Amino acid sequence: MEFQPVYFAFGLTLFAGLSTGIGSAVAFFSKRTNTKFLAGALGFSAGVMIYVSLVEIFPKAKDALSAALGETEGYWVTTLAFFGGLAFIALIDRLVPSFENPHEPRSVEDLKPAADDKKNKTLLRMGLFSALAIAIHNFPEGLATFTAALTDPALGISIAVAIAIHNIPEGIAVSVPIYYATGNKRKAFFFSFLSGLAEPVGALVGFFILMPFMNEIVFGILFASVAGIMVFISLDELLPTAEKYGEHHVAIYGLIAGMVIMAISLLFFA
Repeated sequence: MEFQPVYFAFGLTLFAGLSTGIGSAVAFFSKRTNTKFLAGALGFSAGVMIYVSLVEIFPKAKDALSAALGETEGYWVTTLAFFGGLAFIALIDRLVPSFENPHEPRSVEDLKPAADDKKNKTLLRMGLFSALAIAIHNFPEGLATFTAALTDPALGISIAVAIAIHNIPEGIAVSVPIYYATGNKRKAFFFSFLSGLAEPVGALVGFFILMPFMNEIVFGILFASVAGIMVFISLDELLPTAEKYGEHHVAIYGLIAGMVIMAISLLFFA
């Protein structure tokens, strides 16, 4: 395998993961939460991920597995791998305590400096648990971005951008509580970036563990699982979070725009 595509894929994964830092910047340099922007961006990201998962990634997985196993058996394995990906990310999601759920939207103006040590400790715990939870979520996302970019650079760029957008509110969820608990912006930025580094770690694990065994069957199962992971992220995290920002129609318009732009980009690169 050539290293140039590997570097490109890893660079995309690193970009997507470290976009949690953009969330930190939004939190620290915005006087108020732009709910329309966040709702629209999250909807857009969900549209890209749903469309590309069902229209591009799932069929590619099916083609690879059908070529290796036959049409009927290949379709069965593709379907099972897709729902296996859904089950895998759902299991990870169940491991995250609801109180520290990083996908619960938080407004910049609602989080004020704590007046007592007990409140400070609660905010710090919230931020640190959010960082850990996001890191756990980001691991399979990194594997998804890396695998897609290795297979199809244009597809990898689309997925990386979608995941980067989805990481912005996660960066807010980590950095704001830590900042208000400690008064230290550097520490808040550090933990925000650290949570995003789980994505390139996921890419490295995928490269060193899976790539030596890569064939049509492994590729097909992995790609179908990635499709399931991204659909779950869209339906369980992105759209509900966009709705909680109180901008229903903006989120739906963003969803449709994401699908349209993804469809057009696939047509141009077909």
